[in-house]
Amino acid sequence: MPDSAGGVETLCGGGEPERSDSLRTFGEVVKAFRKRAGLTQEEFAPRVRYSLPTVASIEQGRRFPPGDFVDRAEEILDAFGALRGAARHLSRQPGLASWFRQWARFEAEAVSLYTYECRVVPGLLQTEGYARAVTVSVPPVKDAEQVDHQVTARLERQELFRRRPPISFSFIIEQALIERGTGGPEVTGLLIDNLLARAGEFNVELQVMPLRQVDHAGFDGPLQVLETAEHRWFGYAEGQRGGFLVSDSKEVSIMLQRYARLRSQALNPEDSKGLLMRMRGSL
Repeated sequence: MPDSAGGVETLCGGGEPERSDSLRTFGEVVKAFRKRAGLTQEEFAPRVRYSLPTVASIEQGRRFPPGDFVDRAEEILDAFGALRGAARHLSRQPGLASWFRQWARFEAEAVSLYTYECRVVPGLLQTEGYARAVTVSVPPVKDAEQVDHQVTARLERQELFRRRPPISFSFIIEQALIERGTGGPEVTGLLIDNLLARAGEFNVELQVMPLRQVDHAGFDGPLQVLETAEHRWFGYAEGQRGGFLVSDSKEVSIMLQRYARLRSQALNPEDSKGLLMRMRGSL
């Protein structure tokens, strides 16, 4: 829980995300029903309209199953409701780094979530290709399984976009993050496509901070703030090897003031879409 004395709790660690037993169990259930149906992974993958590596990752408990995967698998494998039932008990948090889980618990119940990033495109907006490129780029060197695990943990948080009642999202990202071209032109193109798609959703506001901006409220780095169902506000900030949760109302107020200023300094949502489309066309 938040530190009631100082209002700031350090969530340090920097360790690898842990595997989730519930994901492993779900994967074994999918595998058992697939074998019962007499299907190989190669035969099953096109029927659920996912790639073979994705199906393999789900069966190995390394990837959170998307909702449409569960629905299609349930029907194709005639699973008597077992897959839908098991999916309701999956835990996303064990797939995250230990120091991030407390914030993730608040995030899962939030009614509003605001994110400003100047280092990397926020995980909630990343594509698999971009997430993989970022994960591989940052030392220490990781083997293929570690990379898959971290990418999966990051992408599974995007289930928040499917939550009902919906969360109100606001994102402000620096133009430089896209101009950097992480992963190459193809990865960048798909990333921009994803940003435009998210920006078109009814509960998502996306703004781009242009390269040239004399007055900038984000010099102290990235920040996130959220509102709970009880209308309490919390903040979160992250460093190289850990993060900290902010619960003190005065400190959270400062973060909200900074975010409000950033909103006024960034391009408005329509102009941001226009910039993204021009950037996509220039690739």
